[in-house]
Amino acid sequence: MILHSFKFKHSLVAGAFFALFSASLVSCGGGGGTAGGSDSTAAAGNDDAIIGAGSSFDYPLFSKQFSEYNKANGLKVNYQSVGSGAGISQLTAKTVDFGASDAPMNGKQDSALSAPAIHIPVTAGAVVLSYNLPDVKDTLLLSPDVLAGIFLGTITKWNDPKIASINKGVKLPATAILIAHRSDGSGTSNIFTTYLSKVSADWMSKVGKGSSVNWPVGLGGKGNEGVAGLVKQTPGCIGYIELAYAIQNNMAYAKMQNKSGNFITPSIASVTAAANIQIPADTKVSLTNTDAADGYPISGFSWVLIYKEQKYGDRSLDRSTKLLKLISWMIHDGQQFSSALNYAPLSPAAVSAGDAVLKSATYDGKPILQ
Repeated sequence: MILHSFKFKHSLVAGAFFALFSASLVSCGGGGGTAGGSDSTAAAGNDDAIIGAGSSFDYPLFSKQFSEYNKANGLKVNYQSVGSGAGISQLTAKTVDFGASDAPMNGKQDSALSAPAIHIPVTAGAVVLSYNLPDVKDTLLLSPDVLAGIFLGTITKWNDPKIASINKGVKLPATAILIAHRSDGSGTSNIFTTYLSKVSADWMSKVGKGSSVNWPVGLGGKGNEGVAGLVKQTPGCIGYIELAYAIQNNMAYAKMQNKSGNFITPSIASVTAAANIQIPADTKVSLTNTDAADGYPISGFSWVLIYKEQKYGDRSLDRSTKLLKLISWMIHDGQQFSSALNYAPLSPAAVSAGDAVLKSATYDGKPILQ
């Protein structure tokens, strides 16, 4: 009976939250419309509009950035929050100008491209464990082994001794734990499962890491919006979402124990601490299970993905130039909107690496940005 109720709420709530966030993006001028058509030249139409698709992790930040850029430059950006996997698929099909992903493209995805793509880091954020326990007023503490046990389905009650042992003095209910996870290909899932694979040998051997995995337990929601909706509407539920979604919806979220043994509140400061690392030339790096004593352990970068050679199909130099100028603004002036939306502004090292990658983009073999 509980399972049927959960499924019913899943379908209603996930749809409602997706509609809510889509409406918010359209209303602020960022666009939430269709990210291109079905043919390979769909992204080569109106040069006064740029089309993107992908990460729902980035959606609240992109909404603000694209609205502000439109006010200043008159360029409309239509962005679909469809998940990182779908964003990569649409970039591969060349139906969008850019994809956005919270996981760098893997070898299989790279090999499906007709030409090389480049990764430009645009933000860093926290994947938080949000839970719905109305009678628990204390902030829950979670350790790596407890978190893995919950999502493996071996810890099934909120008052399990393993949870109680790290939450001394907290009156935990004897209710069942319900799991909400992503149903779509998701960079947020990649960050989360990469973390679990680093801290739990059981998780690594039984489930592994990736944008899509075979979840041992739970039901899926589409996008961060869908998982947030499931958690918010279902008592006893826990799910992983980007920090901005939890804060915007007044949802409780746990402190996570990091490698140093400290229980860390996800915040701009703790994500910044985790992101204070050397950035490789291709910018592909994981922030999970940070060595930083004050770093939040389930943090991650998100990237905008574009083709390195921008002359393809019917694309014009003007369109390609507008795209690169937009992305350059996002990693420079656009970072001023990060903190208010609970994203960590890019470090100088990340901005420098992003600039270098962006300047490698060409049109007919010639650099677009100088």
